[in-house]
Amino acid sequence: MPSFKYSAIGSDGRTVRGSIDANDQGELLEELRKRSLTPLRVEEKGGRARAATKTPRAATSAPTRAPVPDDEPKGSIFQMELGGSKPGVRKKEEVVIFTRQLATMIGAGIPMLESLEILREQAASKNFRMLLGEVVEDVRTGQDLSTAFGRWEKVFSDVYISMIRAGEASGQLDDILVRLADYMEASQRLKRDIKSAMTYPVVSLCLIFGITGFLMVSIVPKFKEVFASMDIELPGLTKGVLATSDFCQEQWAIIMVGLVFLGIVIHIYKRTDKGSYQWDWLMLHIPVFGDLFQKVGLSRFSKTFSTMLKSGVPILGALEIVADTSGNRIISDAVLEARENVRQGEGLMGPLAQSAVFPPMVTRMVGIGEKTGSLEVLLEKISEFYDDQVRATVKQLTSLIEPIMIAIMGIVVGTICLSVFLPIFELQKQLAAR
Repeated sequence: MPSFKYSAIGSDGRTVRGSIDANDQGELLEELRKRSLTPLRVEEKGGRARAATKTPRAATSAPTRAPVPDDEPKGSIFQMELGGSKPGVRKKEEVVIFTRQLATMIGAGIPMLESLEILREQAASKNFRMLLGEVVEDVRTGQDLSTAFGRWEKVFSDVYISMIRAGEASGQLDDILVRLADYMEASQRLKRDIKSAMTYPVVSLCLIFGITGFLMVSIVPKFKEVFASMDIELPGLTKGVLATSDFCQEQWAIIMVGLVFLGIVIHIYKRTDKGSYQWDWLMLHIPVFGDLFQKVGLSRFSKTFSTMLKSGVPILGALEIVADTSGNRIISDAVLEARENVRQGEGLMGPLAQSAVFPPMVTRMVGIGEKTGSLEVLLEKISEFYDDQVRATVKQLTSLIEPIMIAIMGIVVGTICLSVFLPIFELQKQLAAR
């Protein structure tokens, strides 16, 4: 009877190695399952590995995603249903809930493979259920959980995969999953705060443009015939509004095409190296909202960096991923420069201090954290501080934007109404004079 060497993850999240006599690989996997072990590597003594091995993790570089095997079908069941390689799990809340549930189940001592199967059965989304089905099959054949997740890079981020890999390497997968769920939930709250801050002005602007367009196209032209019958000189304001109304009526197609073209040009320019930098710079300096975007960027930087360091991800790999997920080119460039400093044996504080994005409080706390060996703790404090700042700024913006938008709408509508009534007032004066 052949003898197999194996490495597996136990119910406590620790890596277990040993050997078992079995007729074939299927019997071996069944025996491991009975022992509540999730196989990572299976190798017949004197033969070659029967399952995927762990990807070596460099001590100073970012973890890389496992490539999809060459014999993998061009589109899995999950991919083909969605028409291509783009996964259809569009609700990030699904991944957050899944992560929290997986952390709870593994922490309760349920084997990982069984936990994944249970979560697959109760997944609300059909697409996510299919994805978890493929993850279960990959893990059952001996792949790492991080490798199985890594195939779905549109669903599971670099941060997610890196932390899972760190948890597998350290034998603390349940703790890492809890930390990861906390991080994702905090990120979702931050996004909701930003969305609530942006919704009101966007809706208000749409209403202003809609009302203005309706007045200029439907209401103002009706007064033009009335004014033509009057034997009076029209005020300059009225002439300007009538000319604008005529232009909107006659050239509406050109206006629409121009707006669409302008949007496309801006979108293409933002994708260029220079354009993305200038756009992100503008976002940080735009009146009213620039301060909010800066605080959001600092919160995201500190939260992601702190979470990855506490999870055991090497600092150089963590910095590279933080730069990729910062959401702002100015912050990203500063982080990459800091990474280069660390790679050369220097500190983080210098490059961050040179960037206008990071205030002195942040850079000095980072410097203190480096010296005392408590960088992840101080980064977490920074994240908590800026989370509170974002919430406070959102409330301030909401109270500030409302009267501003009402004033803008009043000015626009009032100007149009005044332009209509001025000739009538002039006519009344002439009639009174007679």
